[in-house]
Amino acid sequence: MSTSGQDAAALAVESRLPGFDGATGWLNSDPLTAGDLRGRVVLVDFWTLTCINWLRTLGYVRAWAERYREHGLVVVGVHTPEFPFEGDVENVRRAVTSLGVPYPVAIDSEYAVWRAFANHYWPAVYIADVEGRIRFHHFGEGAYGECERVIQRLLEEGGQSAPTGDLVSISPGGVEAQADWNNLESPETYLGSEQGRNLADSSDALPRNHWALEGDWTIEPRASVLNRPDGRIAFRFHARDVNLVMRSREGTRVPFHVLIDGQPPGPARGVDVDSEGNGVLDEPRLYQLIREGGDIVDRTFEIGFDAPGVEAYVFTFG
Repeated sequence: MSTSGQDAAALAVESRLPGFDGATGWLNSDPLTAGDLRGRVVLVDFWTLTCINWLRTLGYVRAWAERYREHGLVVVGVHTPEFPFEGDVENVRRAVTSLGVPYPVAIDSEYAVWRAFANHYWPAVYIADVEGRIRFHHFGEGAYGECERVIQRLLEEGGQSAPTGDLVSISPGGVEAQADWNNLESPETYLGSEQGRNLADSSDALPRNHWALEGDWTIEPRASVLNRPDGRIAFRFHARDVNLVMRSREGTRVPFHVLIDGQPPGPARGVDVDSEGNGVLDEPRLYQLIREGGDIVDRTFEIGFDAPGVEAYVFTFG
């Protein structure tokens, strides 16, 4: 993901807030119009439900929405899907509930709002003043203090008595925990033919950041799809966290088993497996499979599936 922002002391007018007329639906709110937002500071947050980069920003956006709502801030999430199943509004609704997203969410399954903002990133934040002028943007993770100071300044400019100076303090856990950037040496890796890279012929002696398929798989444009039971994916990684975006093609529950260097993960398990490495693919989303607690070194991750129809989209790390 790319990162961009600007000095909070400058805050030039970038453009007008284009609005959300292209949204195909709304969650947590009736449709919001320009009139509804007049006189309010508006933070627009582009996201998609499987994006680890967005998930790691959610705690901050949620905290800003709660802290500044009564002072005149409106947070609007815009859900624009990366993968086809993310365009299913029921999958988005489930994510909004399970992740505790409290603010209005515009469903942007046809990319109309995305195009109106000329946006290219997940996540992306745009902040508009009470006159509907975009005064700040940030792409990707980070810059949380800068974003919050912009909120405070624009509320103050708009005549609101918002808290100033101190910033929210959060300690997110699970998938929302900030990445261990000092030890993160494995990149986001797609498993479809359109964007896939570093596929090895065998899982034996994998080089770092290479992956392999064992069993009967088809590599489709967006995902690797398991055709028969007892398929495995292996990845040689260097990171604290291992996440995998998955979906069951038939919508059925598919048990899976995770190993790290050939052994059950034990205390290195992620939130979606037990200490023996057992988990269940039961809905289309990102699964956190490994969270290392000790020294970070090169390790080999494996995941095996008991049933066919698994679609594996992308590994992400933290």
